[in-house]
Amino acid sequence: MRVFRLIIQISLCVAAAAIAVVPAADAAPSKGDPVLQERLQLFQRMETLYGIPWTYLAAMDQYERTMKIRKKQANNEEPTSRLTAIDIPAERWSGLLNPDPEDTNPVSISYFQGMGMDGDGDQIADRHNDMDVLTAVVHYFSSYGFSQEDWLIALWSYYQRDRSVKTIKQFAQVYDKYQHLQLDERYFPIPSRYSYSYRSTWGDARGWGGRRIHEGTDIFASYGTPVLSTAYGVIEVIGWNRYGGWRIGMRDMGNVYHYFAHLSSFKKGLKPGDIVEPGQVLGYVGSTGYGKPGTAGKFPPHLHYGMYRETGGADWAFDPYPYLKRWERQSRKR
Repeated sequence: MRVFRLIIQISLCVAAAAIAVVPAADAAPSKGDPVLQERLQLFQRMETLYGIPWTYLAAMDQYERTMKIRKKQANNEEPTSRLTAIDIPAERWSGLLNPDPEDTNPVSISYFQGMGMDGDGDQIADRHNDMDVLTAVVHYFSSYGFSQEDWLIALWSYYQRDRSVKTIKQFAQVYDKYQHLQLDERYFPIPSRYSYSYRSTWGDARGWGGRRIHEGTDIFASYGTPVLSTAYGVIEVIGWNRYGGWRIGMRDMGNVYHYFAHLSSFKKGLKPGDIVEPGQVLGYVGSTGYGKPGTAGKFPPHLHYGMYRETGGADWAFDPYPYLKRWERQSRKR
């Protein structure tokens, strides 16, 4: 294992000397945000040098970014100036038995089997340096192999959590399809040319199936009104549940789960694992739910729309109404 690490370190040092002059392979055209473009080019350079697909590096970075943003918002912390968001814990970086948890010496870190590496050739392994962190991640991936299955195993070994691996894999698939990072566009779930109405219904009491609160916003519209995807993401669930009837669950690139319920039917051919984009038809408004499969008509036709965040445990609901109002204004401007 030490011999393998030494070989990798030698190759990484050689690559580090070339990192400033190697252009990104097939760099995507700018999508408006220069920070996102710079981040994309960094990931693509890492792929050119080391062979790990940039989409997996970007997906891991985006997953940690979404988790970190929630924590920073909760603690009122200021965002960092780093270009990437992957944060390797100090004890993992320097090695569990290393007496110096803030060690930056690549030699001693290697001796204590830490992850830390020097990626930019300055003889310092800094866990706050983007190049050093990405180099350490690349080394970790490559130690498991170079197939997609190997990378998924490496992700599970790193996070020890199935949900994390699944989300990162989905993010990578979306990045692979669109070949850029600017995937934050949003759409209102009902086309503006159709009649609809809604108000804030978050927290209202619900009686069917036991006492509970309303975790979402009801948008009333006629039977058969198209229901649109609100974001770029991946379909995770499609089918029946006794509360929501025919429903769809989609996870977006911000690691938010979007819940579309009480549908009359789905868009033909839509299935779990499909990548969707803002404004794409997912299904049609109905009044299904509150019973066994096929139950309908127990309430007026409407779309129940919910949003859920993941912060390391079970997804938790938050009020979608302010977001819907913003997306409605944006959709009308289009």
